[in-house]
Amino acid sequence: MRRVSSAVLGALLRAPGRGPGGRDPSGALRVPFSAGTPPQPVVAAKEPFPVELKAGKTYGWCSCGHSKRQPFCDGSHKTAAPGMAPLRFTPQEDGTAWLCGCKRTQNPPYCDGTHQGQAVQGAPLPTQP
Repeated sequence: MRRVSSAVLGALLRAPGRGPGGRDPSGALRVPFSAGTPPQPVVAAKEPFPVELKAGKTYGWCSCGHSKRQPFCDGSHKTAAPGMAPLRFTPQEDGTAWLCGCKRTQNPPYCDGTHQGQAVQGAPLPTQP
């Protein structure tokens, strides 16, 4: 069972839009997340995406793998992977960057070579309409 610290629980209970004491009108405690397995990203590509980035501009990197605008978010996570969200980042310099396409990097949004492993190379790619 997953434990939640009292500080985290307190913050959840005080979140905007909650009833008194973090309870709904029936008195039941509101918990804003599922107790099930969190959504996992799908492999969008088996290689990184070379993209030209502008310093100071904020980008939204797709972390779920469902976006049709890879490597950037198009909002697909809202229906295909609820609970996931894009990674917002702002580069410090203009230039080409290699953004992760497999969604398994340990240095998001940048490629770290994880795509070269069998787990990614053997994974199916999403079907394109």
